[in-house]
Amino acid sequence: MRQRHFKQIDVFSHQPGFGNPVAVVLDAQGLSDSDMRRFAAWTNLSETTFLLPPTEAGHTAGADYRLRIFSPRGELPFAGHPTLGTCRAWLQQGNTPRVPGLVVQESAQGLVQIEHRGEMLAFAAPPLKRSQPSPALVPLIASALGLRPPQIRDAQLLDNGPVWLGLLLDSAETVLSLAPDHARLKDLGQDVGVIHLNPDVQGSQHPAAIVRAFAAPMGNPEDPVTGSLNASLAQWLISEGLAPSGYVVAQGECLGRAGRVHIRQDMHGQVWVGGHTVTCIEGTALL
Repeated sequence: MRQRHFKQIDVFSHQPGFGNPVAVVLDAQGLSDSDMRRFAAWTNLSETTFLLPPTEAGHTAGADYRLRIFSPRGELPFAGHPTLGTCRAWLQQGNTPRVPGLVVQESAQGLVQIEHRGEMLAFAAPPLKRSQPSPALVPLIASALGLRPPQIRDAQLLDNGPVWLGLLLDSAETVLSLAPDHARLKDLGQDVGVIHLNPDVQGSQHPAAIVRAFAAPMGNPEDPVTGSLNASLAQWLISEGLAPSGYVVAQGECLGRAGRVHIRQDMHGQVWVGGHTVTCIEGTALL
């Protein structure tokens, strides 16, 4: 064991303690899978990340670094707030991307581009696979959430690494008043994201959407602010004309947070998911 550079970054907030924290080990060379898994379980955050040099193939493809992401229960191929938080930690260590203003991250999901514009970072949403959920699944999930059928406007299975059941709900009040049976959701084995959109809200100053994420099967009953979910929700809803090409999401209010996720679709159809990041803890970790 040795001392390794360590940071804890709050993501999707410019104010410490109001976003979603990620633990970042900045020099993970020599750590085994079990070392990473044990440390991630010990931090007890929704995700802990480990920075490594890119693989030979990744470097050839343009990657600046490689990232491994662990929840307390195991490794994830991709996750949004760990991507932005780790990128911020990497930049703060004095690293510079090979392409100015564009960091390229190698992960199990593939290469992820991250825009660096002033204080904001935004990742390019990975390709999305989506499908209709099983007819039996939605009523079971609705019951565990305490939803009535008329409150669900639409539903899709969304897969961009993590697999979410996305539910479009009828009102912000419905989203905020949910009191899920987390034990039941864990038994059902399906992570769930719910969203309500207010199309009358325009601009980047006020949230047009409110989101909650329930991930009991991953050991995280409610996630404060969720990049991967917001990416897949945006890709689904923008493609169906149910959301504008740019909007701001509020997430975390029910947990005492005030996360803000900025969604933007560029002229090529690529969805970008961004926000502010702030370093809350830095030093070393013995592992």
